[in-house]
Amino acid sequence: MKQRQFEQRHDDEWQRFAERLVVLERSRGKNDAGTGFAEDYRRICQHLALAQERGYSSYLIEPLQQLAMRGHQQLYRHRSQFAAQLLSFVLADFPRLVRTEWRLVALACLLFFGSLIVMGLLVYAYPDLIYSVVSPAQVGEMESMYDPAARRIGQAAERASSTDWLMFGYYIMHNIGIAFQTFASGLLFGLGSLFFLFFNGLMIGAVAGHLTDVGFGETFWPFVVGHGAFELTAIALAGAAGLKLGWALLAPGSLRRGEALRVAARTSVRLIGGVMLFLLIAAFIEAYWSSMTWPHATTKYLVGAALWALVAAYLIFAGRTAHAPD
Repeated sequence: MKQRQFEQRHDDEWQRFAERLVVLERSRGKNDAGTGFAEDYRRICQHLALAQERGYSSYLIEPLQQLAMRGHQQLYRHRSQFAAQLLSFVLADFPRLVRTEWRLVALACLLFFGSLIVMGLLVYAYPDLIYSVVSPAQVGEMESMYDPAARRIGQAAERASSTDWLMFGYYIMHNIGIAFQTFASGLLFGLGSLFFLFFNGLMIGAVAGHLTDVGFGETFWPFVVGHGAFELTAIALAGAAGLKLGWALLAPGSLRRGEALRVAARTSVRLIGGVMLFLLIAAFIEAYWSSMTWPHATTKYLVGAALWALVAAYLIFAGRTAHAPD
């Protein structure tokens, strides 16, 4: 194809891309590159490669090179902005948000961890109480999962041969299901979140008390102490996000309930974003560390203590300095 024909065929496309670049360059990062920008940029690069391969004039190649360079800058500028926003959320915005909503977080933690501890102590003192919240079949399954003779701790018999990667995916789906249930049920004027915080606390506490009573504490506690820092905290924070929705419906103030719910949802959804991050970390630790039998129990307790301290320090101190990402 001759150069003139090539120019006539694609000139309109180049003009549109140039005009789009001007808009993006003037936006100074306030607007997203938009749908189809990456595809348009790739076509410009293809046209440039064809022009160079066919030996077209520098009067054509140089403007195409400029368009490709400017397009590259805009494409990766917006990608870097997303990465910066994600980093800012992880390092500063999420822990700030948790501290801002400390009242709901405290209520959720009191209900969840309080019921967990009380039920655990009650079942340890009165072993038959376990059957008031957990069926005999489930009790048997739990005992087999944490039997010191088990090859892989914390895995049911049907999943004992699964790879770490498959277990990682299973833990993610299972934990996210619990967290989403606790969060979304807050739409029932907060009652659903209150119920699931209390219920999950009872269940976990009952299992912990029973396994300790039957002598499986030497496998159970080293297993849960590590990933529990992120997983249990995430469940409590999911409950706080659900309570935020419920409170907006119960006490909308001067706003209509629908508007109050939309305002509260902006905060709740951001909290859930942090919860998902915590659950991802918890699933990774559970699959690749907690279930391992070779580390000594003392090692697991030390790692677990460090992780609990890390979570506490992150939520309390992260994002307080003026140098935190904005």
